[in-house]
Amino acid sequence: MIKSSYCNGFIYLEAEEGWRQDNSIYFQQLMYDGIGDEWMSIKEITEKIIFQFSIISNKDRPFIVGIDGLSGAGKTTLVKEIKQELNKNNVDTVVFHIDDHIVERNKRYETGHEEWYEFYYLQWDVNNLTTDFFERLHNRCHNISLSFYDKFTDSTSTKQMTVAADSIVLIEGVFLQRKEWRGFYDFTIFIDCPRELRYERVLNRDSYIGDLQDRLNKYERRYWPGEQHYLDTEKPISNADLVYDV
Repeated sequence: MIKSSYCNGFIYLEAEEGWRQDNSIYFQQLMYDGIGDEWMSIKEITEKIIFQFSIISNKDRPFIVGIDGLSGAGKTTLVKEIKQELNKNNVDTVVFHIDDHIVERNKRYETGHEEWYEFYYLQWDVNNLTTDFFERLHNRCHNISLSFYDKFTDSTSTKQMTVAADSIVLIEGVFLQRKEWRGFYDFTIFIDCPRELRYERVLNRDSYIGDLQDRLNKYERRYWPGEQHYLDTEKPISNADLVYDV
């Protein structure tokens, strides 16, 4: 849990990177409610998204929301709940899962790099996603050709996606605030879930890797070091517009 202190109109937070000053939307909400007295509900998060959507000056392209978090944080669940709330408000909503757009195994395994490097730098074709997805969404292109990965055949295929100009796009996944993509979002949420809970979730969830020891070994070699690299280099908690504590 992040510790906080209020002074001179700002919230000061004690996280892994030490104390920092923060007046982001999330911690303004804490200041208003009383520090730690009340956590935001899904409805409140959705209302903030709709409000931000309503005040943007550029109405001829979708409003792009990045929902970021580490493995096991609950990103998919949060996106589903936000989408349901947006639908209740008659908001056209499109969801993209960044894990649907990874590359074939031979491009991300046994490449000669350390496994954490393969996960962070090679799991996705970052440059292609930047030009074919993020830039096109951001530059008012409503018809997008996007590569989707099929884990059963270890192959990719291109699908045509149509995104209306007056819609809200929810992009969910890990590493969303990497420097190549950070500037394309209109609003970013980082799900801050305790490490112990995340670890328990993924180790119980990812049986496709093998038995429990196999899962632990792979996460220790590949996924957790890659995620730590992301935290260290990109500071996604500090950079998010809203931090959602689980």
